[in-house]
This record gives sequence, C-alpha cells and structure tokens, in this order.
Amino acid sequence: MTKSEIKFLSGPQSRFKEFLFAFNILTQFIKGFRALHFIGPCITVFGSARFKEDHEYYKFTRKATAEFAKLGFTIMTGGGPGIMEAANRGAKDVGGRSVGCNIQLPKEQDPNPYLDKWVEIKHFFVRKVLLVKYSFAFVVMPGGFGTLDEYFEAITLIQTKKIGDFPVIIFCKDFHQKLIEHTYLMKEKGTITEADLSLFLVTDSIEEAVELIKEESIKRHGLKVEERIKPFKWLFESRFKF
Repeated sequence: MTKSEIKFLSGPQSRFKEFLFAFNILTQFIKGFRALHFIGPCITVFGSARFKEDHEYYKFTRKATAEFAKLGFTIMTGGGPGIMEAANRGAKDVGGRSVGCNIQLPKEQDPNPYLDKWVEIKHFFVRKVLLVKYSFAFVVMPGGFGTLDEYFEAITLIQTKKIGDFPVIIFCKDFHQKLIEHTYLMKEKGTITEADLSLFLVTDSIEEAVELIKEESIKRHGLKVEERIKPFKWLFESRFKF
C-alpha cells in the first residue's frame, strides 16, 4: 500500500484528507472506465504472477485462453507476469484481444508484453471492480491470496445477485482440491446452500469450459461478442478505442 492508503486505513483523518482520498479514488475509477469502455465483452482470468512459461499451469492457461478468445471474447487479466501473462499470450496466439488491469506494487507489477491495452491502478478494490465490471465469465487458475480474493469477490457478487449469474470456472483440480473440500464443508455446516455449489464448475477440460461459456455467457445472456461501443470524439474517446 502507499503511505496515503496506510494513513487512510489507520482510522479517521481530517475531513479535508478524507475528501482528497475520496477524490483520488474517483479519478482512479474514471481513468479505468475511460481506458476499458471499448474493450468489448471479456473473460477475466485470475492466477498467480509467479509461474514461469515452462510451468504446466502457464502452458495450460495459454492453451485455454486461446480457445476462449476464439469465441470472440477479450481476455482480461491483472496485467502482470505468470498466469496473467499466459492468459494474455493465449489470446494473442489466435489474434484475439488482450487487456490488463495492472496494480502498482513494489514488485511483480510490470505489464506483460502481450497486452493490447492496459490501465494501471493504485488500489486493489478499484482494480477488482474493473476486473468484474466488463466480464461475462471468470476463470480461476492456481494462485495465492490475491487470486482467492478475486475469486471469492466474483462468486460472492454472483451469489448475492449483485452481478449476473456468469460462469465461474476453476481449473486444475489437483491444486484446488482442499479449497473445494472446504467449500463442501461450508455447505455441510450451513454457511452456504446446496444451490451455491452450482455457482462454479471445477474441471480440467478446456472443452467443457468452452461449452459452459457458450451456454451460460453467450446464449443465456444473448451476448453478441463482436458488438462494439462507438466513441464520442467530443469526449476525446477515439484514442481509447481498440
């Protein structure tokens, strides 16, 4: 976190400082909205920044997102290395669109080279809103605290009807076995319902994931992935267009 964030989260500040922080958040949202307004329907991929290109998870992610991009979706990630790079790279492999919403951190923050467009955001909560806002499916790959945070943010919004009932696909059963076991434990203890278990798909099959996206993202929501919003020149939006 920046010094301003640490200060903000440490308790009440002066009214003027609170106003300045709120204004800064507003400018971050406007920056993100302007940069990403024309990217089209997205599939967002969550995953670790720490896997190299020779790792099996990197290779699998690259292969999977190539198939998703063939459906006409823009592939969106956090914009960094590792799984994020693999996802963006998969889109570029097949001539698809690739975008990133990068977070400014002391390390693991540089945008990967497979992005057509990216925006850099200071605050995690702003970044998470942008990663969710433009997406019609969410893909969870192996990752750490940040990946789980993003996954639970998305599935909580679906569970509570704050966003549409979009597919959530968890790949790599071996890595996520304990997470899935804990999810079923939550159901047994009554903290989630039987219906909540249908909010996500656990699979190692790219083909199964593609079919789910076709049915639950494209057909169910009447999605036309090739439609694009036209920019307004008087708002200087032309330079933000893909």
